[in-house]
Amino acid sequence: MTIEGIWAYPPRAGRTGDMDLTGFTVVAGDGTIGHVDREADTFGMRHLVVDTGVWVFGRSVLVPAGVVRRIDPAGRRIEVSCSRAEIKAAPRFRTDSETGDRGYLTRVGEYYHGLPPRQEADTA
Repeated sequence: MTIEGIWAYPPRAGRTGDMDLTGFTVVAGDGTIGHVDREADTFGMRHLVVDTGVWVFGRSVLVPAGVVRRIDPAGRRIEVSCSRAEIKAAPRFRTDSETGDRGYLTRVGEYYHGLPPRQEADTA
């Protein structure tokens, strides 16, 4: 995946039209991350802001669209292709003003783009 690809939903993810992902549960291979607070597309850098609840002391995290593995509209669930620890170690999201900061978004994109590729789990 190119660095630009980190900001776009992969075709296999199942993202369709203007689907509202707010409230969907976000799940990594090793457990639940939280719930989608909102989706944004700033500077063409599409991402989810995920409320982690008590998992990381009530903070939110920013997850680029390119790490979404699969969207299950019926189950209101989004699977991502990274671990909880990798998401927790990402550049810290502090305020909404950061979603308008191209430098911050670039750092987030570089971080996720640099993660090792994961094997796709067989969900059939």
